[in-house]
Formats: sequence, structure tokens, C-alpha cells
Amino acid sequence: MGTALGYWEQEKSSLKLKNKDLVSINQLSKEEITLILDMAESFKSISKRPIKKVPTLRGRTIVTLFFEPSTRTRTSFELAAKRLSADTVSISKSASSVVKGESIKDTAQTIEAMAADLVVIRHPASGSAELLARYIKCGVINGGDGSHEHPTQALLDLFTIREKFGKIEGLKVAIVGDIAHSRVARSNIFALKKMGADVVVVGPPTLIPRDIDRLGVDVSYNLDAVLPEVDILYLLRIQLERQGESLFPSLREYASLFGLNRKRLEAAKSSLVVMHPGPMNRGVEISAEIADMPQALITTQVTNGVAVRMAVLYLLLGGVEVE
Repeated sequence: MGTALGYWEQEKSSLKLKNKDLVSINQLSKEEITLILDMAESFKSISKRPIKKVPTLRGRTIVTLFFEPSTRTRTSFELAAKRLSADTVSISKSASSVVKGESIKDTAQTIEAMAADLVVIRHPASGSAELLARYIKCGVINGGDGSHEHPTQALLDLFTIREKFGKIEGLKVAIVGDIAHSRVARSNIFALKKMGADVVVVGPPTLIPRDIDRLGVDVSYNLDAVLPEVDILYLLRIQLERQGESLFPSLREYASLFGLNRKRLEAAKSSLVVMHPGPMNRGVEISAEIADMPQALITTQVTNGVAVRMAVLYLLLGGVEVE
């Protein structure tokens, strides 16, 4: 696994996150974030091997409990667990007793009785991950809760930025789009600020919370005004399913004012990189041609997601092998 990870194996008793759960980026110190990113750097090499598996978490059981549709996050966690040789159990809303009226507490107690070591939950209600963590003794990872947070997405984004630029501190990041409904935006703001980046949020006034500046970010309603100044352009998906009302006239108008296309890209720095948490609305947040250009790190984010989640699983479970 490389000399760095070999050292971590020898010192695994001291390499563990402070909390048993990861429900918010704010739980992590700057040092813990750096540890996760450093470990993910070594874990990433496993995905390049012919046999993409190590025995680090052999005998551990990880449950993915998803009450919302997901491709990237769910698959990424399951691949991460399997590459560490953990056993995985996948539970979706349609296949669980929730459809029969079972509460999160009841589901939690059932999982506890099955002796799971860790649960990854995605749920449409904000605060659901923290609630689950109160009910069970095993670790809980927030895979996205409503419009609250998505901490592992922020960690993989930090990893991708550091991999590209060699640093995070001092970079300027513009997060563009539906800030009000985005758990990705919230977690990224917390993470980027903690690691020393400057952040500006951009979008129509109806999609930006009124008091967002309290989080230490700048606010702009004009993408063209900030684009020449930023190092990273982070585009958010327009989440029509989370909006209870129409908050802008049309997708065409949104694309005209806040979508990234080739003409708009000409005003940016030559070193600009483009990121997106997926899935993309091509032709809305980003034009099809830009999405496939080298400046777009979107598929790199997906690749890095597996390595980062391997690091998180390892550190939450302590990396202790069963005798």
C-alpha cells in the first residue's frame, strides 16, 4: 500500500477520528481533515491495482441506508468498503420497513441488533443522520441529509483541489447556484473556510440565504463580475425537486445568467478548474462542451470519492483487523 500507509498500519491505534460519527464537517478539526486527505492519497493507489482490495477492515460490517436515490455516493461508499474487505449490506427505502410506517429509531434498533459496525445514511430530512447517531452505538456517516450537509462530498472536493493545486489555503472558490437548498454548498463552505480558502457564493437572490455572509463568505449576484478572480468554479445542480416554488423565471434564463459556457469561460483565468457534485444538468449549470473539457474535474471528483471514503471508513473504524 506504499510506505506512508504501511506506517499508518503500524501506528493504527493512534489514527482514529475523535468522534465515532461523521455527520458534519464542523466535527472535524483542520488536523483531522488533513489526516483524511493524506490517507486518501495513499488509498487512491489501490484503485489502480489489478486486484483492488486490501484486508484492512476484514470482518467489519457496513450498512448503507439510503432513503433518497443516489448513484455516486452510494456506489462510492460500497466500493470503498469492499476495497477494504468489509462486508456491506444495502438497504433502500423501498426495501425497508419504513414503507410500512417504521420510524428511524425502530430502523436503528434493528440495525443495532444485527451488530453492524457503521451505518451510512442518506435521508431527505435535515438532521436525520444526527438523530440516528443518538440511537445507535455504532458509527454513523452522513451521506446527505436534506439541505443540511454532505461532509464526505466536501472532503473529496478538498482532496481534488489539493491534488490539482498542491494547496487549499489562499485559493478563491466561487460556489454557484442553488445555495439555499444545497447540502453540498454548506459542507463545502465549512470545509473550505476551515482550510484557509476564500469563498464567494453566486446566484440569483432567491437562491441565496439572506444571512449566508455570517459563514464568512462573500456574496455576489453576478457571475461575470467574479469569474475573472476565482481559481475554482464550483457549479451546483439546480435541485427542482427540493424547491417548493418557482424561484426563477426559467431554466433558460438561469443558464443565460449563471451557466458556464465557452464564451463565459474566456473571461476566466487560464488556470481555472471547474467542479460539480453531479449529476449535471447539461445546458443549465454547464454546457456539454465545457463538461467534457480538461478544465472540468467532475470525473476526477468521482474517482477521488472512493479514496476519500476509504480513508473515512478506516479512521472511524480504527483500522483494527480481526484476529
